[in-house]
Amino acid sequence: MRTWISWGAAIVCLLMSAATALPLAESDEWWIRIFDFPRLQIALVLVAALLVYWWAIRRGTTAVLIAGVSVIALAWQVWMILPYTAVWTKQMVAADTCAAGRDVRFLMANVLQDNRDSRSLLRIVDESDPDIILLTEVDQWWAGEIAGLARSHPSSIIEPLSNTYGLALYSRLPLDGGEIRYLLDDDIPSIRTRVALPDGAEFTLWGVHPAPPRPGDDTDERDAELLIVAKEAAEAVTPAIVAGDLNDVAWSLTTTLFQKISGLLDPRIGRGLFATFNADWPFMKWPLDHLFASQEWALANFRRLDDIGSDHFPILVELCHQPQAAAVQERDQPAPEDLEDAQEHIEEGKDAAGQ
Repeated sequence: MRTWISWGAAIVCLLMSAATALPLAESDEWWIRIFDFPRLQIALVLVAALLVYWWAIRRGTTAVLIAGVSVIALAWQVWMILPYTAVWTKQMVAADTCAAGRDVRFLMANVLQDNRDSRSLLRIVDESDPDIILLTEVDQWWAGEIAGLARSHPSSIIEPLSNTYGLALYSRLPLDGGEIRYLLDDDIPSIRTRVALPDGAEFTLWGVHPAPPRPGDDTDERDAELLIVAKEAAEAVTPAIVAGDLNDVAWSLTTTLFQKISGLLDPRIGRGLFATFNADWPFMKWPLDHLFASQEWALANFRRLDDIGSDHFPILVELCHQPQAAAVQERDQPAPEDLEDAQEHIEEGKDAAGQ
């Protein structure tokens, strides 16, 4: 029995080590990119399998080799997750105070198109009192249910769709030049708009929800859309914010490249994972819903909110516009090869979309 246990544990160790190695490949194949997501889960399985294996196996060269490979895989997974814990230096400074008219509170939620619990969402809106509400997976039914938000948030950009990629943006702050754009796929919209703060300052907001990796759908178009937005954010003449369900985790090759190209900061770094998906699975959770902000912003609050009947938890992010923060916040700087890599991804995404 002990031999069977050791073999089983060895197989699990090797499978988890392979799952660790696969995302290192610069590939947009869906079956590779899905292993970007469960890093914490793979690490926990590796710990359990290693303990069982080392207990059950008789020591020898093969045992040491399997254990060594597994320890390296575990160390890599921990290293990738570590920036999203409290032991890491915070990438965005905290805003202990904020001058009047400079703060903005965002509520973001993937409502899940088939979810019919609109009351929970509206309750969360009432309780959190956001200035800007960004919702994804909005269809015509959801558009009708949330139409009343216009009373408190009169500026809006809405594109309801029945394919799980509908968007809705409601704001109590004035929007200027707002537009719905289909950057690559005729079925997947995104939002770009300028927003005016009460003190007169403006910022540019992008709302995105690209397609996830899944059988039949590689990540070339998702990656290209995110990198197109990254380049726009880097070139913006106003402070920038990119928000939405990115269908990607912050530690992936794509989102890491997105940060390098855009120069935007991640409020999760140094604070926690704040996993938003899947709300229905106790063990399999990771952060898919994001907000990235330029150096002129400081973070006042970042919270994951209560269940709204969706497979995503909402998040509430409060920022303070502090131009002086740019002097103390380090942004990623793209190397020439990063710019070339981003352009290559964009061209591959356009080719895949037939552009």
